[in-house]
Amino acid sequence: MSQQIASAEINQSSNLEILLNKSATEKRGNFSFPVVVENAIALNPTVSETNIFQPSLNKTGAEKLAHFSPPAPLEIAQATPETLPSNPEVPPSPPSQPDVPPTIPIPTTPAQAEPEVLVAEIAVSGTENTTLIDKVYSVISTQPGRTTTRSQLQKDINAIFATGLFRNVKAVPEDTPLGVRVTFEVEENPPLKQVVIEGDTVLPEEIINQSFADQYNQTINLNQIEAGVKKINQWYQDNGYVLAQVVAAPEVTREGVVTLQVAEGVIETIEVRFLNSDGEATDEEGKPIEGRTRDFIITREIQLKPGDVFNQQTAQRDLARVFGLGIFEDVRLQLEPGKDNPREATVIVNVIEKTTGSLAFGGGISSAAGLFGTLSYQEINLGGNNQRLGVELEAGNRVFQVDVSFTDPWIAGDPYRTSYTINAFRRRTISVVFEDGPREVRLANGDRPRVVRTGGGISFTRPFAENVFADPNWVASLGFQYQRVDITDSDGNITPTDEYGNQLSYSGSGSDDLLTVQFGLVRDRRNNKQQPTSGYLLRFGTEQSIPVGSGSILMNRLRAGYTFYVPVNFFTGFIPKGPQSFAFNFQAGTVVGNLPPYEAFPLGGTASVRGWEEGAIASTRSFVQGSIEYRFPIFSNFIGGALFVDGATDLNSQGTVPGSPGGVRDKPGSGFGYGAGVRLQTPLGPVRIDYGINNNGDSRIHFGLGERF
Repeated sequence: MSQQIASAEINQSSNLEILLNKSATEKRGNFSFPVVVENAIALNPTVSETNIFQPSLNKTGAEKLAHFSPPAPLEIAQATPETLPSNPEVPPSPPSQPDVPPTIPIPTTPAQAEPEVLVAEIAVSGTENTTLIDKVYSVISTQPGRTTTRSQLQKDINAIFATGLFRNVKAVPEDTPLGVRVTFEVEENPPLKQVVIEGDTVLPEEIINQSFADQYNQTINLNQIEAGVKKINQWYQDNGYVLAQVVAAPEVTREGVVTLQVAEGVIETIEVRFLNSDGEATDEEGKPIEGRTRDFIITREIQLKPGDVFNQQTAQRDLARVFGLGIFEDVRLQLEPGKDNPREATVIVNVIEKTTGSLAFGGGISSAAGLFGTLSYQEINLGGNNQRLGVELEAGNRVFQVDVSFTDPWIAGDPYRTSYTINAFRRRTISVVFEDGPREVRLANGDRPRVVRTGGGISFTRPFAENVFADPNWVASLGFQYQRVDITDSDGNITPTDEYGNQLSYSGSGSDDLLTVQFGLVRDRRNNKQQPTSGYLLRFGTEQSIPVGSGSILMNRLRAGYTFYVPVNFFTGFIPKGPQSFAFNFQAGTVVGNLPPYEAFPLGGTASVRGWEEGAIASTRSFVQGSIEYRFPIFSNFIGGALFVDGATDLNSQGTVPGSPGGVRDKPGSGFGYGAGVRLQTPLGPVRIDYGINNNGDSRIHFGLGERF
């Protein structure tokens, strides 16, 4: 083994012998990595932070890191008494003074200084790598020609270890005629061959390789290993694993394998905690707040499960789903150390319930309904199951309408998030199929025809996705509905024909039975459901009637729609910064077989061609319509604008509808409109106000909630 020596000519010797070393079995390096913990994630910032529990999930130092053991006590061969300088003479005591009381001297023990030795030479042995040898010389403070002590040599050993390049270091002094010769015996780290991570479940192998790629086949430097560890910790943070970190100093084998231990923040349990309106978990008597909502209604919306690694991004989406149930004022997520394992986490979902039932009533008088009253009741958390019950009642001397519906948004125990709705109804409307043409056609008594539908049905909806928490590829619906359809006047008298004898029902009696099976598919790939600027929406639906009862109607209704969005960036010098896009919408539909007049497609109006009255273009069997909008911001994100063009045609099928409700009213069958509008963002959602001009030069203002498409 080669030796490198630094020496000086010293004319003094010492018989002091010092042996200093650090055991090869001890760990090298002392790492400390910060823990970044989001221990409270909130959806509603209105609740005071002081009301939110903030326990720490931080681990103790002993849990986070494997610190180095202190160095073993250093054995020093002390100088023998013969080699120590003789004591100086003790000065004689002063003569006693009988008249002065004698004083009692207090013995003192001055601190014994560390023995010093004179260094004649310094050598480095154990490696032939000149770079490493030079590194040793550059970090030690012991120099030839100067004295040193045990503490000084220990500091040099620590400095050599701090380079991160060595497994073991010893300082071995020996006497020479010129002084002490100090040899630093080192054992260099082997070349890095492999990095092993223990305790990881989500960390990709390629991230490990990337973090240490520039260190492989190079002498292991624990300082550089620490840089790689920081990259791994940063990957965890960037990908939402905010509790994960390397928790122990690296272990290095003689074969060049570095082992790191990580604690990823595994979820031990998930709990639900109800808070009062002040954000407190207990009442005045110290008892836990009890909620009406059943725990599983909340936890089934949480994608994170016990045994998963906590991920902040997933947690935020989970909270959004819980808040989106519409039954909570506030939803917050809190982390506490696991009860069985402090390195694991207990996830607590703190919720504040809101009032979920509402009752409203009113009344009025109108020329169509006469004197009437209304009553409505809504409950969106029936039985604590997030089920919705709605009742609407309108009654008067000329009208009686009722609509009762019950919806379960997720059938308990269903793994696919299947929902269903049951409803029963009696509705009376003045259908635009029989209205708003250039020619007014009424009943024989001069009244306007009313369409009264009495019936009920059930429908099921199911998303199709890889898991219930992902955006579904498709959403399918299937329903069954029965209706008894009557054509009446304002007094409720059945009227089969209009004033010119045109039939108003399919059976000709003024009353039809309509039993249908409905099926629909939706694929939604919009980037934003409220204000989309890219992506597309595809809809397809069919409705098949079963010939029963009055009219024995056998028909199939087909309808499809396609909407897509193209982001643009026009007129940046004139338009405020914000999203701009073109929106394109195309729709088509047809009815095959028997077609009751009241089931015809109405064209024109707010949901069809703006600038026209509702249903004023056509009442048709088949149609095609399209719209183009340019959407842009006007004032920040609160007020937006739109320029639009709409058009529709009946494909010359208006005359094939029994009774020709559109033809006898001289509806043109096709038309277009154009105009501009504003979009206002309100607490109720976007409000749409459009001003449209049709191809006849007439204009109208249209109102609506949300974008039209």
